[in-house]
Amino acid sequence: MKRISILVLILCTCFASTAWGQQPASKACTGWSEFHRPNMTRLNPCEKVLNVNNVGNLTLKWSYATGGSVFSSPAVANGTVYVGSDDNNVYALNANTGTKVWSYATGGEVTSSPAVANGVVYVGSADDNVYALNAKTGAKLWSYATGAAVNWSSPAVANGVVYVGSWDGNVYALNAKKGTRLWSYNTGDWVYSSPAVVNGVVYIGTSYGKVCALNAKTGALLWSYTTPEVVYSSPAVTNGVVYIGSGYRVYALNAKTGANMWSYIVDGWLYPSPAVANGGAYIGSWYFYLYGLNASTGALLWSYATTGSVFSSPAVANGVVYVGSDDNNVYALNAKTGQKLWNYATGGQVESSPVVANAVVYFGSDDGSVYAFGLP
Repeated sequence: MKRISILVLILCTCFASTAWGQQPASKACTGWSEFHRPNMTRLNPCEKVLNVNNVGNLTLKWSYATGGSVFSSPAVANGTVYVGSDDNNVYALNANTGTKVWSYATGGEVTSSPAVANGVVYVGSADDNVYALNAKTGAKLWSYATGAAVNWSSPAVANGVVYVGSWDGNVYALNAKKGTRLWSYNTGDWVYSSPAVVNGVVYIGTSYGKVCALNAKTGALLWSYTTPEVVYSSPAVTNGVVYIGSGYRVYALNAKTGANMWSYIVDGWLYPSPAVANGGAYIGSWYFYLYGLNASTGALLWSYATTGSVFSSPAVANGVVYVGSDDNNVYALNAKTGQKLWNYATGGQVESSPVVANAVVYFGSDDGSVYAFGLP
């Protein structure tokens, strides 16, 4: 309930063009190295083992108990799971066994999801800093102090630059090796959204009610689209379209111009980020539902009702959508039909966004644990 109360406080104060199975594969075919994955759509096109026919057989491989709630979404790279915890630590866990490889203590809660690139883990903290840690040892390489918490925005790394948003209202571009600031763009209000970086453009939402496209080299504003409500959601960008949630609407915007291509009104506020795969766009709402929309038209394909708010951003792999809910469960649904294929009840709300890598599903829970599920 901690996250809900914070969000309530903030609110008070302030089949389409591609056939199923034909989504272009990312070059990085192992792991899930950052919040969006390199394809910027929360899709793992390389997963070939878990599918709609066997996902119902998922069993617990391991769980690891941290000292606080785990809202951070895991990153998986080179046999290691990296995740933050509200006990102020960043953890590296063996992906096969769940044993701790190392932990690094920041000065605040770590809700931000790590990004892993070139042997370095990048992550934000509520202590206002962005950290770069050695992926093997956890040793700090550098930190950069922003003007406020870097807690919900998760870094994206592209072409030697780390992009991240901060509660001080800025989007930052940092040199990935040195941590020096290359540029910053002030949005005018808090930034909860995580950036997506595609073809030299940084896409991000702001609590000022805007979706912004910035030049990745200079930070210059290319376009902005104003929505009626706050944008907590992070954009998914594919095939020249930006998908993002704001208030009660899911938007599809032209990636070059920001023009509104379609929008769809849902029940309940939208905090999660969409996952886009194989002609479908998937997103959860505060009012318990996960929606499957036609990515080209915005038409409703299906909706699935959980019994709790959905702050978790869905992940898609091999025809299955995975998502967590505040009813303490993580779900696996058929991406075409929305039929429930599997669920597991943890001891707390699941606001961490699942990731799927090498036939294993990883996620965190408000009960303080990180979970890994695979086939027997």
